[in-house]
Order: sequence, then structure tokens, then C-alpha cells
Amino acid sequence: MKNNERFQNRLRLCTAFFLVILFALLTSSCNAEKPKVYRVGILSGLDYMAGAVDGFKAGMAELGYVEGQNIVYDLQSTNFDIATYQRILQQFVANKVDLIFVFPTEASLEAKAATQGTDIPVLFSIANIEDTGLVDSLRKPGGNITGVRYPGPDIALKRFEIMRELVPQAKRMLVPYQRGYPIVASQLELLRPAAAAVGVTLIEAPVDNAAELQTFLDQRAASPDIGLDAILIIPEPLAVTPDAFLVLAKFAAEHQIPVGGAYAEVEGYKSVFGVNVDPPAVGKQAAFLADKILRGTPAGTIPVVSAESYFQINDSVAQELGLTVPEGLLAQANKVIH
Repeated sequence: MKNNERFQNRLRLCTAFFLVILFALLTSSCNAEKPKVYRVGILSGLDYMAGAVDGFKAGMAELGYVEGQNIVYDLQSTNFDIATYQRILQQFVANKVDLIFVFPTEASLEAKAATQGTDIPVLFSIANIEDTGLVDSLRKPGGNITGVRYPGPDIALKRFEIMRELVPQAKRMLVPYQRGYPIVASQLELLRPAAAAVGVTLIEAPVDNAAELQTFLDQRAASPDIGLDAILIIPEPLAVTPDAFLVLAKFAAEHQIPVGGAYAEVEGYKSVFGVNVDPPAVGKQAAFLADKILRGTPAGTIPVVSAESYFQINDSVAQELGLTVPEGLLAQANKVIH
């Protein structure tokens, strides 16, 4: 009898031990089947640069982030609308996303403000850092933010130099821009002395919207001499929105003067050249930073990287305007459109 009781006790102990082991294995298996799923809020704040989203997603996929499996994107788009920026970002914060990917400059500034007091990291792209307070420094951006810098002042100067080479007789250049936009001042600080040194007068046109820009140009058109030889678009958001670009392009076509700086096409109107960054390439740059953040590196300790410039020229538009594109300029172009 005693032997039988001992056997039963041992059987119960073995059964209990087996159940504990089985439970541990099942728990481990369940945990293994449920990897972390990251939630990334994306604010595409300027249609002109929307290709950065595709580049970002492609870069993340190359790094092993499979959409719908271990990463989920909440993509929200608007076109240079501050109130909408704020609404979207507030929703990202309320949803406690793991990361906010955002562009351009103004949207990035709004993202920094919206995430103050939270642990949500911000990854900006196509954003100017000069005179904006977006980061503390390139090497140590600080806070919960890092990203891919848009080299606005450098690109503005390069656009001016190319316009000069393309249209050497142009002595009066219109420079339209969004009034009060934070990234403009640092560009003008470079452009003004550069223009003065070669005898070019910059006709600055700070406006709030396309309608104001139209009024400004209508006043010029009413004079016997419009007082303009070229239109130079600098890196800022207004002139590359469809409505504003169309105003500029129609005026330029009517008066047979070139419009260039940012490459755009609206309703058959085209600029003659553009110097910018390549949005998909910038998005891929941002993906490498996102990977570091999602793996646990604090965003504010990751150095800011800079985007490379991308130059394209429309040789057909140049010919229509009677301009001869120098061979050296054609050789510099990343893309020549015929």
C-alpha cells in the first residue's frame, strides 16, 4: 500500500513538473509569435516633397520593417497648412505612436512643440535648422529630435549662381517668398551680398498667399517696364504650391522671362531648372535614423545628417526662351529634360 502511495505521489509530482515545463514552453512560444509592432505617425506636410514618404518606407523595408507585420504607418498629408499640422500631430501624440516622421520645416517645428513633455521621438526631414531653433546643434540635436537637414542657404546660393550662368544678362531678379517664414532670413543673408557683388538687384516679394503674389505681379505688369529679367524661386514653401507657381509661371511666359530655382510643372507651365534635394533619397536617409531610434538610441543624441543637392534642367524650356545652356552647366546636371 505504501509503495502504491509513493508511486502515486511521484506520478503527481512528475505530472505537475511536466505541466510547469509545458506552460513555460507555451508562454515562450506565444511571446515569440508576437514581436513588437512599431507605430509610426507620418506627417507629409508639403506635396512637392511627398516622395520622401516612399523613400522612407522603402528604406525601412530594407532594414527589416515589414508594413503590417512589425510596423504600422499612420500617413497623414496636407499642403503647407499650419492648423492641419497641429491637429494631425495632436492625434499622433494622443495615440502614443512610437515615432513621428515629419517634413518640411514648419511641420517639424510644430512636431517638436507638440511632443514637449512626452517621450515620443521626432524624426524630421527636408527641414532647415538655420535660425529655426529646431535643434541645439548638428552633433547633439537635443531633446527628443533628430533628422535630415535641408541645406537651404547653400541651395539658395546655388540656384542664384545657376540662374546667373544661364541668364548672364539678368540684372533684376524677382525673389518671391512666404512672408515671415523662418527659413528665409538665412538665405537672404547669403543672397543679398552675392547679388550685389555681381551687380544684380534682388526684387524681394514677401507675400502671404498666391492672391497677394498675383496682385504684386499685376502692379508690375501695369508699368511700361516690368523691371524684372528673371524669377528666382528660393527654398521656401509658397512658390512651389500649385497656385503660387502657376501665378509665377503665367507671368513669366507672358513676359518671356525665365522662372527657375525649384523645378515644377503645373498645367503645362514649367520652370527652366531646379536645384533641390531628391525626396526619395532623403526619405531613405531618414530610415537609417529611424532604425536607431526604434532600437533604443535617444533621438536627441543622434547627429543630424544633411541631404545632398539634386540639379535638373529643362533644355526645351531654355530653348523656347532663346537661352543657350552652357555645356558645363549641362554636365553638372543630375538630370537633363529634353
